[in-house]
Amino acid sequence: MKVLVKEKIAQAGIDKLKAAGFKVDVKIGMSADELLDAIGEYDALIVRSATQVTGEVINRADNLKVVGRAGIGVDNVNLEAATKRGIIVANAPQSNIVSAAEHTVALMLACARNIAQASASVKAGKWERSKFQGVEVYEKVLGIIGLGRIGTLVAQRAIGLGMKVTGYDPYVSKERFAQLGIGRAATIEDVLKVADFLTVHLPKTKETIGMFGDREFAIMKDGVRLVNTARGGIYQIDPLVGALKSGKVAAVGIDVFDAEPPVGNPLLEFEQTVCTPHLGASTVEAQDRAGTQIADQVIAGLKGEFVSNAVNIPLISVEAMEAVKPFLSLAEKLGKLFNKLAEEGIHSLDIEYVGPISKYDTKLLTIAVLKGVFDGVVEEQVNYVNAPIFAEERGIEVNESKKQSSQDYLNVIRVRGRDGGNDVMVAGTLVGKKNQDRFVNIYEFDIDMVPSKYMAFFRYEDTPGMIGKVGTILGKYNINIANMQVGRRKIGGEALMGLNVDIPIPDNVIEEIKSSAGIAFAKFMVL
Repeated sequence: MKVLVKEKIAQAGIDKLKAAGFKVDVKIGMSADELLDAIGEYDALIVRSATQVTGEVINRADNLKVVGRAGIGVDNVNLEAATKRGIIVANAPQSNIVSAAEHTVALMLACARNIAQASASVKAGKWERSKFQGVEVYEKVLGIIGLGRIGTLVAQRAIGLGMKVTGYDPYVSKERFAQLGIGRAATIEDVLKVADFLTVHLPKTKETIGMFGDREFAIMKDGVRLVNTARGGIYQIDPLVGALKSGKVAAVGIDVFDAEPPVGNPLLEFEQTVCTPHLGASTVEAQDRAGTQIADQVIAGLKGEFVSNAVNIPLISVEAMEAVKPFLSLAEKLGKLFNKLAEEGIHSLDIEYVGPISKYDTKLLTIAVLKGVFDGVVEEQVNYVNAPIFAEERGIEVNESKKQSSQDYLNVIRVRGRDGGNDVMVAGTLVGKKNQDRFVNIYEFDIDMVPSKYMAFFRYEDTPGMIGKVGTILGKYNINIANMQVGRRKIGGEALMGLNVDIPIPDNVIEEIKSSAGIAFAKFMVL
């Protein structure tokens, strides 16, 4: 078999491929047209981020069995086209986490001791000891927003420096925080109030972009030092510039920018900023690790073995796959719904399969639920391989159970768990010849809802006029209700109202509904 290495990887990875008996062609300078002409003769393709593995490339790849991305993401690979052709796509998601964590600590120390500025001063022929007086990190509070793999590694290294670490991550259990020796904050604001140093390890989502603005800077301690090696745009530029000018923020260490290179970025003008050109993964070890890890994945794929970092490979038999495939979307949506309804760190998940579906291997559906739970809330792209790892890292116990028959529906998937002190339960099924997704039970209330992008749920005492109150307030703000469902257990008891709406419901509108209609629980979500 032949392997095409289109972009530079570590020689150790190439040596592994050759040792496994494969013919390896390293053609780094190959153009896009040359790739199209040549790809048909190769069994595996290894790329990094520059090569676009388009649908046209996939369609020309008559012999291709594996595409290996020597790095974390697979944005440059057409996954849909590859999956349709039965081509395995794998990456190396853990190759740079140590490097990213160490770079975070390096920027933190550089901010504390003015290392970059002092170095530039000495090289300019100056000797300004008093100007660059710094602070110790010992016994200072490091605030961490996002305790995924990188955030956890940063915390461990900071504890080794004698720092006090407090963090916020609603998807990490109290037990996991205690195990790591990290103080668990109930809100992001609680972290901002106490942090002497602050680092953020979050994915790039609609919620995280620009999440730190004037309000958040006002909450922070005077003289706080910020580090960002996660994603550009998490800090709003104008408020950050203002905080630097006022001294609210003493220093910033930044490795990622909204636009790269950051030409004209005002942060470059400040002496108290330490800026690096996206170096989080740029170490010899990380590059070597990416090369050797992807070589292992390609070797496994070509040999027909389990590909642990595959992002699109079925993990069950063909028969089971045919049975569970229609439920994958539903399972993921149930995971997302559970995630949105959970208000504290998730402790456990119990996933029950009821009906004929229970006769099959359902582990892929369980992974789909986990994918939904963590999608958009961890710093890495979630797939069917790493979703269980995220649960394990956060100390979340995951259990499967099965029941042969259901009273109400042919098949039902129930997801139940604890989010601290409360039980959360959601359930769904498929209906009709087109296997349409339905949410059929939420918080033990029977309901029949089509999942949609924008949804809202309200719990309240079932009294006349509640539907009208909610509808009137939404109408006042020109928010159209596409669908409404109400579930209750008895007349006059507690009821659950579920809405599908056309546009997002702002927080102030949710608060107005709660206060005006006397609703105790109200939540808007984007699925």
